[in-house]
Amino acid sequence: MANLRFQALEDSKKREIIPVEYDSIKTSDFFGINVFNKQKMQSYLSKEAFEEVQAAVDEGKKIDRRIANQIALGMKAWALDRGATHYTHWFQPLNGATAEKHDAFFEPTVDGGVIENFHGDLLVQQEPDASSFPNGGIRNTFEARGYTAWDPSSPAFVIDRTLCIPTIFVAYTGEALDFKTPLLKSSHALDKAAVRVCNMFDKEVTKVHATLGWEQEYFLIDEAFYNARPDLMLCGRTLMGHSSAKNQQLEDHYFGAIPARVASFMYDFEHESYKLGIPVKTRHNEVAPNQFECAPVFEEVNLAVDHNQLLMAIMEKTAVKHKFRVLFHEKPFAGINGSGKHNNWSMATNTGINLLSPGKNPKSNLRFLSFVVNTMKAVMDNADLLRSSILTAGNEHRLGANEAPPSIISVFLGSHINKMLDIIENSVSETKMTPDKKTELKMDIGKIPEILLDNTDRNRTSPFAFTGNRFEFRAVGSAMNCSSPMVALNTAMANQLNIFHDDIQNLLDKGIKRDEAIFQVLKKYIHESRKIIFEGNGYSQEWVIEANKRGLSNIGDTPVSLQAFVSKENIEMFDRLNVLSPREMEARYDIRMETFRKKIQIESRVLGDLAVNHIIPTAIRYQNILIENVRGMRDLLKTGEFNRQASLQLSTLKEISNHISSIKELVDHMTEERKLANAINDSIAQTHAYSNKVKPYLNEIRVHIDKLELIVDDELWTMPKYREMLFIR
Repeated sequence: MANLRFQALEDSKKREIIPVEYDSIKTSDFFGINVFNKQKMQSYLSKEAFEEVQAAVDEGKKIDRRIANQIALGMKAWALDRGATHYTHWFQPLNGATAEKHDAFFEPTVDGGVIENFHGDLLVQQEPDASSFPNGGIRNTFEARGYTAWDPSSPAFVIDRTLCIPTIFVAYTGEALDFKTPLLKSSHALDKAAVRVCNMFDKEVTKVHATLGWEQEYFLIDEAFYNARPDLMLCGRTLMGHSSAKNQQLEDHYFGAIPARVASFMYDFEHESYKLGIPVKTRHNEVAPNQFECAPVFEEVNLAVDHNQLLMAIMEKTAVKHKFRVLFHEKPFAGINGSGKHNNWSMATNTGINLLSPGKNPKSNLRFLSFVVNTMKAVMDNADLLRSSILTAGNEHRLGANEAPPSIISVFLGSHINKMLDIIENSVSETKMTPDKKTELKMDIGKIPEILLDNTDRNRTSPFAFTGNRFEFRAVGSAMNCSSPMVALNTAMANQLNIFHDDIQNLLDKGIKRDEAIFQVLKKYIHESRKIIFEGNGYSQEWVIEANKRGLSNIGDTPVSLQAFVSKENIEMFDRLNVLSPREMEARYDIRMETFRKKIQIESRVLGDLAVNHIIPTAIRYQNILIENVRGMRDLLKTGEFNRQASLQLSTLKEISNHISSIKELVDHMTEERKLANAINDSIAQTHAYSNKVKPYLNEIRVHIDKLELIVDDELWTMPKYREMLFIR
């Protein structure tokens, strides 16, 4: 096995940069070329069909089946022109991946030939086998029927000669089995609630949509090292490995020059992304070695989620071409920073207004403050829900690890916004604010030559930070589907805006003027939400202590956190807003618990196998070499001299023996705990058993393995080491 490691080292040294050449280097020449967007629709659809699609996108109107046939014909013609031979409904089941079943366009004819065919029924709805997708008890395994239904708000695209049609995925009974369905419903709930509030300021607002700009962090590793590490292949992270003497402590990788091999990979996947209309704009080195980030221009939330899922698949495929593997796990390497997927969230109106962007006059800033304060209130009242939306087995390792926000949900607003909140909260009058104080809400932005100052600094340690014209939900894990936190946030915000509107209306009914009613309600919300605001270092232990004093929850255990998903209050809220039914909420809770349990089960089995079949035999092999060395010394040296000169070997032998014994004992205990957990009939109790009884052994076993790595002869060690894997050559 030692040869596999050294072969991986040799292979990594021989890597050449794969040249990437394209006919055009101007992005504008090919951006969206493989997307059936507005421009393509206008060319391939009749005016009637085009207007029908736009009405569905803009107003949520249902597409007539008769018109669907026209759309399908136009879409097929475009896809064939792009070289497509197959079509598929592209959906996002609850296993965290995307799914597709390809069908050829051709159909046999009676004369033995074939014709290309694609009609409206195939576009609008299909029936993939749903028996093996996670369902959380919504359906029985032997019930295979499920439906995919076209989502016209996310344009179809061609990739690998296949027309991909974004769809929702539901059970035979109509319940959601995917991420997209509740995202669309939560966006609709937010739209309705936000329009009601906007109309207090501007009657021309008829639609509000959530926007999302995600920042995707990831690691790259040479494929030779990946293939030589079963834990990376099977778990997505290293279950063992001693820290490199040099990793990120010099902070020389962050924003450094991008290695040539990596730059070639980036250029390649960006080019493929542009052809699919994914507006990836930013790329850079992240803090940890081998860690990188890319980020797009923000988009409507549903489209942004689709693009992120698509981009991750493109990156994985492109990485193989460049002899890399891309790692999206939140913590693939211990001792260095893990990866997040920061979700920059805001709301935009049909009139072109960003509702979280400060305005230029008191009226627009009153609207701005109303949405900021309501966001703050929604986060405070739904902190446990937001945490449960982002906690996973992988993200557990990252949150609070001196690199990412802890599992305490807090809000950062910045000194300027806080000053505005102070003005409102400390207003002497309960019913009126003076004109002078209203004027202070103008929030003039200072300037120095050629530099426009933001009205707030950034706080990289906050899990939910205001960054000038949006909130950045930084606690989201890099491997996650963004739908999970976005559904939670959209729903919580929709609920809060409905409460805000009703509170205002109650005061209006009492004869209080609109502005004064808004100020009164905002003042109340600010006072009630103060404890969620934290402007300091979210990574510090002092904040953990302070948060506890404030009564803020800090739940780092995923199974415990997930219980918020099925709290009475949250089930009622999601049901009332028609985002998820009680049964769908329970199903998602069961699926998340099952996923966590299975991941810990896999990791424990992989670690046990590697410990017993790789690490212990390697340690014993080195131990035998030392024993032979000691025997030779005893034969050659006198007793006194032997005792002095063999002390190192003897102490090393003892140390190795202790670690071997500890590893074997801990693996046996872990295996026994896994058997006991597997015997538990209740799935929820079984998951808690895996979390509390099995999971702790992973770190305990690792400690002894990592100690052995520093002792055993380097030439005998079978696994590539951190110092070898973490620096791309």
